[in-house]
Amino acid sequence: MDFFDFHHHKKNTRDGIYNIDFGTVPPESAYSIGIHPKDIAVDSMEEQFSWLESNISENCVAIGECGLDSMIFTPQKVQEQVFLRQILISNEIRKPLIIHCVRKFYEVISLKKKAEQAVIIHGFNKKQRIAEDLLKNNFYLSFGKAVLYHLSLQDIVRNTPLDKIFLETDNECFNIEELYSKVSELKGISLEKLNEHILENLDTIKNG
Repeated sequence: MDFFDFHHHKKNTRDGIYNIDFGTVPPESAYSIGIHPKDIAVDSMEEQFSWLESNISENCVAIGECGLDSMIFTPQKVQEQVFLRQILISNEIRKPLIIHCVRKFYEVISLKKKAEQAVIIHGFNKKQRIAEDLLKNNFYLSFGKAVLYHLSLQDIVRNTPLDKIFLETDNECFNIEELYSKVSELKGISLEKLNEHILENLDTIKNG
């Protein structure tokens, strides 16, 4: 059985969404493209957006990673400006958003009001309260390797509806089948059923 890797950085993995690095050329497989908060260059923002918009092809599945990060030096206002512009691009081309968020979840929730497409928080590993607030606001949550050993995160996975879940390797080196096995155990369903749900979720976000 093939397992869909919602967000990864491994160029040769075809069954999933490859997050391309800023400034690189997209692959011939499914990919996401965006301006990560850490990559924002205040003095050359227009060139960055030119790169983004000129590299959106039929294999582009999503805009991202984009979002907000409290741990970097780029001013919050600039991050919000770049994020909002990517939300508008997502609306225009009818592609979902893959969000990078560090300690700015409520700001992201506020800006989501501008989004017309599905919004997915990648690598979610925060507290139950944040998960509940995101789900209330119709976000999807994509979980990664931390689910294998993080007990409180396992509880969050148990409590997250199947129609709001994705699974990913991100930039971790491990077999995603391990993660699918763990989540199928936590949810009390078969691997096949879990895989079906995630592929259905993928169809839902692609079709707006």
